[in-house]
Amino acid sequence: MTVHPPIAGYTYGQPDVARSPLSLDEFALLQKTVLFTEEDVRYLRMAGDVLEDQIDDVLDVWYGFVGSHPHLVYYFQGPDGQPIQLYLERVRARFGQWILDTCRRPYDQDWLNYQMEIGLRHHRTKKNQTDGVSAPPHIPLRYMIAFIVPITLTIRDFLARKGHAPEEVEKMHQAWFKAVTLQVILWSYPYAREGDF
Repeated sequence: MTVHPPIAGYTYGQPDVARSPLSLDEFALLQKTVLFTEEDVRYLRMAGDVLEDQIDDVLDVWYGFVGSHPHLVYYFQGPDGQPIQLYLERVRARFGQWILDTCRRPYDQDWLNYQMEIGLRHHRTKKNQTDGVSAPPHIPLRYMIAFIVPITLTIRDFLARKGHAPEEVEKMHQAWFKAVTLQVILWSYPYAREGDF
C-alpha cells in the first residue's frame, strides 16, 4: 500500500472544520430534489475506480481551462498580478482529493460539514486563510455555479476510458453531475442572506 504525504489544508473530518447548518434530514430532502439515489452512490464508487489513476490528467484539463481564462485565474493571483504557484499547487492537491471524496466518501455528517468548509474557503469568510496567501479575497457565486458545467462535461471522456458499456458510462456521468450539483448548492450557503438558503 502506498502511503501518501498529508495534503496541505485538507482537514476532512477534523474538529476545526465548519459545521454544516443543514441537518442530515434536510440534506436527504435535497438529495431527493436532485434525484440522487443509492444507484448513484454505486455508480460514483465505480467512477472513483475509473478516475483514480487519471486524476492528474483530469486536473490538467481543469487547470488548463482556468488558466486559459484570465477572469478565472485572477482568483489565484497575488498583488503583483501573477499566479501564486504555491496556492495553485496546494489547491490542485485538494482538488484531486475532492474527486475521490466525491466518489467514495459516505455522504454523512463529516462530508456535509466539509462542504460547508469548502464553501467558506471560496467566500470572503475564509478565502486565502487556509494557504496564507494574498489572492483576491472572494470568488463570486456566479462562477461557483457556472463551474458545474465544465467540471461535469469534461469528466465524461475520462469515465469512458476503461471499457465500460455506454450505459454504465452514462450512469456514472449522471451520478457525477448530481453529486457536483449537490456540492455546489451546499457551497453556496455562505453567499445566501440569513434565512434565505
